[in-house]
Amino acid sequence: MFRRISTNRARKFASHEIDPEDVFLDSQNLSSLNIDQMEGHFERPLGKHVFYVFIFVIVLLFGSYTYRLFSMQIINGDTYAKKAENNHLRKLPLFALRGTIADRNGEMLAWNTLGNYIYKDNNSTSSEKVSIDDIPMRVYTEEDGFSHLLGYVSYPKRDSSGVFWQDEYIGKDGVEKQYQSVLQGVKGERVIAINALHKIEAQNVVAYPTHGTNIQLTVDKGVQAKLYERIEALAHKASFTSGAGVIMDVKTGEILALASYPEYDNNMMTNARSKEDNKQIGLDLLDKRRKFLDRAVSGLFTPGSTVKPFVAIAALMEGVITPEQNIYSAGQLVIKNKYGGPDTIFKDWKAHGYVDMRKAISQSSDEYFYQVGGGYKDQKGLGIVKINEYAKLFGFDTITGIDLPAEENGLIPSPEWKKKVFDEDWLVGNTYHTAIGQYGFQITPLELVRAVSSIANGGYLVRPHVLGGVTTASTSLNLSKKNLKVIQEGMHMVVYDEGGTGKVLDIKGVDIAAKSGTAELGVSKQLVNSLITGYFPYENPRYAFVVVMEKGDRHNPYGAVFAARETIEWMRDNTDYTKDTSIKGEITESY
Repeated sequence: MFRRISTNRARKFASHEIDPEDVFLDSQNLSSLNIDQMEGHFERPLGKHVFYVFIFVIVLLFGSYTYRLFSMQIINGDTYAKKAENNHLRKLPLFALRGTIADRNGEMLAWNTLGNYIYKDNNSTSSEKVSIDDIPMRVYTEEDGFSHLLGYVSYPKRDSSGVFWQDEYIGKDGVEKQYQSVLQGVKGERVIAINALHKIEAQNVVAYPTHGTNIQLTVDKGVQAKLYERIEALAHKASFTSGAGVIMDVKTGEILALASYPEYDNNMMTNARSKEDNKQIGLDLLDKRRKFLDRAVSGLFTPGSTVKPFVAIAALMEGVITPEQNIYSAGQLVIKNKYGGPDTIFKDWKAHGYVDMRKAISQSSDEYFYQVGGGYKDQKGLGIVKINEYAKLFGFDTITGIDLPAEENGLIPSPEWKKKVFDEDWLVGNTYHTAIGQYGFQITPLELVRAVSSIANGGYLVRPHVLGGVTTASTSLNLSKKNLKVIQEGMHMVVYDEGGTGKVLDIKGVDIAAKSGTAELGVSKQLVNSLITGYFPYENPRYAFVVVMEKGDRHNPYGAVFAARETIEWMRDNTDYTKDTSIKGEITESY
């Protein structure tokens, strides 16, 4: 039923006025409302149970809060008071001063900058100096050539709240890594009071640190710097990519100098602070020359003719040839093909004519060592098994045991090695190439300088070391003194005989024995490694040396011998290392 709305009521609707009768539903249309379709709804008052639940929740929350407050203040008051005090007081490590590193003459190579660092001065009337600067800085000599030897450190590190997650210095390379436990000492502890603004109000030392031990190396700072300088200069002059050098006492194993070029900046690695520093470190890491490789300790090089003295003494010891027996060098050795194919030709670097063992060493005749190494016609050869045996006797293919990290050992080619790597059988030509230090033969400069030292000192293999005051470890090779004398004379002729390959080392005032080497690289053989090794003084040897220059043009007239000459000349003029001042005699075997 519809109702007509009066004009008066229409005005009320238009003015939003509502009369009571407009509010109440008509009992006649109540049943017609479809509540599910939102045509209308009923409002009812909340029940009493809702009010009770609300009151219960409020009481529960208030009770829990009151209990927690009571527990903290009354029951566990002492415990929380200590926690609050600990939040105000913070324990921090008090780092020990890292031990300094000096050369054999006491020249500083690595030290600490103290600033106002906390420390106890036992020689002063004041007991301590106090500062919030709690991490002493490590500093290294600015001289070039020491980064690989000394290494660098990683400082203690803390998070944004000041909590240390690395609470000690960590040596990362070189002597810093090798002698970490000696240099680092034992850290102490201090307590600081921090206010609400996170500023330090007071501090107190609880336990003083035990500082690290200062160490002295066998290295001479001046010789080390000069050796590196000459290697670097030669690399730039003759376009070698890299190089390395070692000078070692032939009787004690003390390392006088150990250089590797190129090197990284260990001051920057330790104390990098700017974006430019970090960018440079990134560039150094990506450098194709591998700046972080210590080539003197871990670099592997094809030795070339520097192994010939060791093949020669093996031939004498095994009776393959006598020192005076001559072999004719026509400039190449030809192996006839028994199947009628083309002959195999093994070239010498020049035709030497008739040479005995001493001349073969001094003139570096490849053809001579092809024959004594692998045999030819009526000439008996050592064979690859004996070459391996004697190479290992002189310490090749084994680490030297030097007290520096990451030492590598070389490789001596063998039938087993070839089968494993190339899945091919061994040929006599492989023996020829191995006998002249080619065909997969690899050594480290340290292996070579130790082997040469054994020729110089009368047949003892010594262990190299850089830490001063270490007892020498040596092993007798049981070599014939007569045979050793032949090798020594041949190496002396390298420098002083007409046709010797090391005449650049004919230095006034220094009597030197040496052996040069050139190792061809790659298939095209346009790149070579240049090597020189030897010892001085000749009559009573004190030091053996090795210089290796890596990947230079084969036609370049400047080899490793020039870096060695310039270094030895400097030593002659500025030190007494080239003088014959040691007591004559042989070293004895020790362990």
